[in-house]
Amino acid sequence: MEEVLKNRVRFARKRKKYSQQKLAELTGVSRQTICSIENGQFAPTAKLALKICNVLEQKFEHLFYLERSETTK
Repeated sequence: MEEVLKNRVRFARKRKKYSQQKLAELTGVSRQTICSIENGQFAPTAKLALKICNVLEQKFEHLFYLERSETTK
C-alpha cells in the first residue's frame, strides 16, 4: 500500500469564489501549477501548501491529507 497526497483545494477555492488564475496570482505560481495540484498531478512544496492554506483561510490538515492506495506492479 502506498500513501498518496490528496487535497481539497478546488473545493476551498470555489468557496472563496477565486478562479485558478486568482489563486495562482495570490500564491505566486502559475495557473497551470494550481490546476496540477487540484488534479493531484503535482504535490506542492510545504511552503506553497502553506501559502495556499493562508490565502484560502484553511488549516493545512483540512486542505491536504494522505490516502492509501493500492499500487499495481
